[in-house]
Amino acid sequence: MTDLRHKVALVTGSSRGIGAAVARCFAQHGARVALHGRDLAALSAVRAEIEAAHGEALHVTGELTKFSDIEAMRQKIEAALGPIDILVANAGGSHTKPRLPLEETTEEGFRASIEGNLGATFLTLKSVLPGMRARKAGSIITLSSAAARRPNPASPLPYAAAKAAIELLTQHLAAEVGPYNIRVNCIAPETILTESNQRDIPDAQKKALVENHPLKRLGTPEDIAKAALFLASPDADWISGVILDVAGGSVLVR
Repeated sequence: MTDLRHKVALVTGSSRGIGAAVARCFAQHGARVALHGRDLAALSAVRAEIEAAHGEALHVTGELTKFSDIEAMRQKIEAALGPIDILVANAGGSHTKPRLPLEETTEEGFRASIEGNLGATFLTLKSVLPGMRARKAGSIITLSSAAARRPNPASPLPYAAAKAAIELLTQHLAAEVGPYNIRVNCIAPETILTESNQRDIPDAQKKALVENHPLKRLGTPEDIAKAALFLASPDADWISGVILDVAGGSVLVR
C-alpha cells in the first residue's frame, strides 16, 4: 500500500470534483491534507468526510490570483500541519464558452482564463517552492487538460492555451528544481464525470463522448486521484517532468 504518512499535502481547488477526490485519496494513505477552495460549506463537508475516516485535514480559503492570499494560506497550513511536502495545483477552470471563435472571445474572459489557470498555478508554486528548496525535498503535481494536448475547435481557446502553458511551466520547473530533489509532474485529464459534469452534460452527449475513448467510458475523479497518488508517492521517485495523459486512451501523443 502506498504510504504518505508524515507527509503534508496541499490540494488547491479541493472542495469538490477532482481536488476533493485527490484530497480524500491522499488522506486515506496517511497524508495530512490541506483543503482549499471558496465554498466553506463544501470544504467543511470534505474535511468532515476525511476526519470521519480517521484522516487529518485542515481547510483554508484564499484567492489564488493574489500572492498575499496564498502566502497567508501557506503560513496557516505550516503552523497547523507542518511544511508542505506535496502540492497538487488543481484549481482552475474555463471562463469562456466552448466553440467560441477567437474574435468573439472577450478580453475579460481571456484574461480570467489565463489568470485563473496559469497565473494561479504560478503564484502557488512561487509560494511553496522556497520551503521545498530549503528542505531539498518535494513533489509537485500540476493539472493540465486534454484540451491542451491536441488542437480542437470545440475546446475553449483561452483555457486550452493556459493549460498548454502549464505543461511547459511544469517541465521547465522540473529541470530547474530537480537538483534540489523536487519532482514536478503534470496530469492531463480528458472528460471527467465530476458533480458538475454529471449534472450539466446531457446523456446523449455523454454517450457520444464515450465513443471517443478507446476504453469506452468517461473518467471519474477517482481515476485522477489514483494517478496523483502514484506521482506523489515514493513509487515515482525517479519520475519528473512527465505530462501524464489520464484520458481513457483518447489522447495518444508520442
